[in-house]
Amino acid sequence: MELSGDHADSAKVATSRLRQSSCDGRAAGLKNQVTDAAGILKSGGLVAYPTESFYGLAADAANETAIRRLFYVKRREAGEPVLLLIPAVESLEHYAAHVSETAIRLMGAFWPGGLTIVFEAQKEVSTLLTAGTGKIGIRLSSHPVATALAQAMGSAITGTSANISGESPCNTAHGVLCAFGKGVDKILDGGETPGEKPSTILDMATRPYTVLREGIVTREMLLPYCEVLC
Repeated sequence: MELSGDHADSAKVATSRLRQSSCDGRAAGLKNQVTDAAGILKSGGLVAYPTESFYGLAADAANETAIRRLFYVKRREAGEPVLLLIPAVESLEHYAAHVSETAIRLMGAFWPGGLTIVFEAQKEVSTLLTAGTGKIGIRLSSHPVATALAQAMGSAITGTSANISGESPCNTAHGVLCAFGKGVDKILDGGETPGEKPSTILDMATRPYTVLREGIVTREMLLPYCEVLC
């Protein structure tokens, strides 16, 4: 049956409202899930979440007991640094001791996104995260769930990949579940992530700047912002 005139217009409006209601419902559900996940992190738990590359594993960056548990669950060797995801650029000052003009330009170009910048760490940053180097990798994620989780925390979360050390990173919630089982307290299912390349890691704590890992952001993309790269 084909609707015409006012009836057709009314049907279109009704369908639009249903779609909007469905979207609003999903958004509200996601917000509740993120709020619940933040509560788990604040109590020392671990939460897996999607990013612009793979799934990440979050612990409260200020909770050393939780960080030690993260190392245990990932079977990660002590002495390996762990990067952070921050809720906003404005919170960078709590973790980075010095931010150069070049770093500011890079953040303007690639944040939020797949560029992790290594800064000189503030003294308050745990040595478990810096591995005693005095440096800390930081990123503002472009994935809405990852950033929403950090924002719900109001502080940095760990951004290490959600996988057993030495094994392939996971790009689905099911993959995370298979890797960790009950080792994580919650998985925020954001669907399949791109999973092609990890974030690029650029060390700006020493000169010349060094690309420690080339990933989403290529060396060629960085060169216009950096005089010299190793």
